[in-house]
Amino acid sequence: QVQLVESGGGLVQAGGSLRLSCTVSGSIASFNAMGWFRQTPGSQRELLATITRGGTTTYADSVKGRFAISRDNAKSTVYLQMSSLKPEGAAVYYCNAVSSNFGRILTYWGHGTQVTVSS
Repeated sequence: QVQLVESGGGLVQAGGSLRLSCTVSGSIASFNAMGWFRQTPGSQRELLATITRGGTTTYADSVKGRFAISRDNAKSTVYLQMSSLKPEGAAVYYCNAVSSNFGRILTYWGHGTQVTVSS
């Protein structure tokens, strides 16, 4: 029933910027936290950034200073602003949401959006 839809991916030159969006079917305030991941073929899904219901953010060392996660509760959308993109940043980027229900941790995923970085 919960749906997350990513958008904003595309082709960008190395050093350029993109803003990804994740729109949730319900209120993002209902989740304990939301985050952004990325994955390339043959690799594990990498956590990039998180934002809690209270607004606290965290970042992976690989993207600190270059990526920023934010949200717009009125639009039920979480964003990932990416700058200074590197060729190794080319990947499928995924949005996720985490909540608790009856003491269980529930995780939801979008289908991903492709980011290609040209050199």
